[in-house]
Amino acid sequence: MDDAVYMKKAIEKAMLGIKKGQSPFGACIVKNGKVAALEHNRVWEKGDPTAHAEVVAIKAAAKKLKTIDLSGCTIYSTCEPCPMCFSACHWARISKIVYGTRIEDAKKIGFHEFPIHDSTLKDIGRSHIDIRGDFLRDESMELFDIWSSRRDKKKY
Repeated sequence: MDDAVYMKKAIEKAMLGIKKGQSPFGACIVKNGKVAALEHNRVWEKGDPTAHAEVVAIKAAAKKLKTIDLSGCTIYSTCEPCPMCFSACHWARISKIVYGTRIEDAKKIGFHEFPIHDSTLKDIGRSHIDIRGDFLRDESMELFDIWSSRRDKKKY
């Protein structure tokens, strides 16, 4: 499994979301080398503050795989999952999180983030999720730059 291939899919999906007026976040869930879900943030589209890319992808993967147990899956996220999204990954039993930008990066451009790292949540909850951060960080940061330059951007 090539992490770069799947992270680039998440980045491309986030870019599509930006073009549709959504926030600059994307997620790809992979199991056994196959994409189970590829989603972008849909908060504004759905009018749902919980429709983060990771949550939308988890729901799609559970539906496609016909199980809520996503053991063996890796989620590729363009940004470090927020506490809600990390919790959803934990509850879905996702095995690995690979992310690009950090939660502080999202906060710096105006997102309403709790500055709590996934590694802290992992320790507190004694989670077994493997975490790999700063993966293709520069490419993921470009999403923030593109989104920040848009006049029609919405923040939450």
